[in-house]
Amino acid sequence: MFEYFPTGPYTWNLSVVATLNSGGLIDEVDRACRPIKEAANAGEDAGTPDFLRAWTALTDQLVGQAEEAEKAGHVRTAGQLYFRASNYLAQAERMLAHSDPNRVPTYRRLLELAQKAFDLHSPRVSRVAVPYEGTTLPAYFSQAPATDEGPAPVVVLVNGLDSTKEHMYASNHWEELAARGISCLMLDQPGTGEALRLQGLTARIDTEAWAGACVDWLETREDVDASRIGIVGWSLGGYYAPRAAAFEKRFALVVAWGANHNWGAVQRRRKEREGERPVPHYWSHVLWVWGHEGDENDLDGFLDFADGVHLDGVVEQITVPFLIAHGANDRQIPLEYAHRSYDQAVNSPKRQLRVFTPEEGATEHIGLDHLPHVSTFIADWVADTFTELARG
Repeated sequence: MFEYFPTGPYTWNLSVVATLNSGGLIDEVDRACRPIKEAANAGEDAGTPDFLRAWTALTDQLVGQAEEAEKAGHVRTAGQLYFRASNYLAQAERMLAHSDPNRVPTYRRLLELAQKAFDLHSPRVSRVAVPYEGTTLPAYFSQAPATDEGPAPVVVLVNGLDSTKEHMYASNHWEELAARGISCLMLDQPGTGEALRLQGLTARIDTEAWAGACVDWLETREDVDASRIGIVGWSLGGYYAPRAAAFEKRFALVVAWGANHNWGAVQRRRKEREGERPVPHYWSHVLWVWGHEGDENDLDGFLDFADGVHLDGVVEQITVPFLIAHGANDRQIPLEYAHRSYDQAVNSPKRQLRVFTPEEGATEHIGLDHLPHVSTFIADWVADTFTELARG
C-alpha cells in the first residue's frame, strides 16, 4: 500500500489511499498532507485536529473554486469540485472522535456538499429516506439509466464500522453498477453515518431487521425489479450483509466486500494490540457505534457482547449466490475468515471466494489500495449473477 506518512499511522495512510482511489487528486492530497507530516509522528489520536484542519483547508479551497465556477455558469467544473470536496471532507470527518465538538458540524457540512455534488455532478443520485421502526434511515439512491426503459435490479450497499454513505458515493461503485444497468441504494444503516450521528440509531446484531425495511421500501418503487435485489457490504458490512441475506430471504444475492466473519474475535485481538485499527480513538468509536457508551470502564463486558457478532451458524442459512472478496494482506480482518465464510456457505447455489494478491493490488483492507479493481470485479459479478437469475 502507498504510505504517504512513512512512519505512520496506519489510519492516516489508509485515509490517504482511500481518498486517492475515490477520485482524489494526488496534488491536492499532497498539498493538504505536506504540512502535517510532523504531526503524524505524534500518533493517530493526538494528531487528529491537525488532520482535520489540513483537510478542511483543502475543502474550503475547492468549495471556493466551485462557487466561482458555478457563478460563471461552468456547471460541470463546479460539480467535479464539489464531488472532490465532499470526498476530502468525508475522510477528515471519519477521523474525529465522536465526542469532538467539530464532528457534527463537519458532518452537516458534508451533507450540504454532497447535495451540491448531486445537483451538478450526479443528477441521477438523490437523497431518500427508508421507513424503519417509527423513523427513517437516510440513504442515497442511484437510479440507473436502465430504469428509463423499465424496472431494473438494485443493490443495497452497506457501510462498515466507520464509513458513511458519502464514502460510498465517493467510491463511484454506484456508477459502475449503473453502467451495468443496476441501481444502488447507498445506506446509512443503524450504527453508521447520518443514522448514528444525527439520529442516534446504533448498530444491532440482527441486521435483517433494517435490511428487510430496505426491501420493503424498494418493493414500492416502480423502477425496481423486486425479484433482483441484492445486498453488498464492505468492512463490517462483511458481517452485516451476509447476516441480512441469511435471514431476509427476499435478497437475490449477497457480497461480503471483506469477510468480517467473526468481528467479536477481531475485537479481542485488537485489545491485545494485534492487527490494525480502522480509526483513531478506536474503543470510544466502537462503543458509540453499538450503543455501549457507558461501558468505557467495562471493556471486558463489551467484548462479551461483541462475541455475538459472528457468522458461525449463519452463512449456512444463505441460499442465494454469495461472493466473498478479500485482500490477502488485509491488516484488519484475517484472511482465514474469508475461507471460513466460504467453507460454511454450503447452501449457496453459487459461492465464490476471490482473494486479491499483492501482485495485482487491492490486497489491503477491502482493497482500498486499489479500490477500482475490487469495485469493478464485484460489479461484474453482480451483473452476471443478476443476468443468470433473470434467465431462470
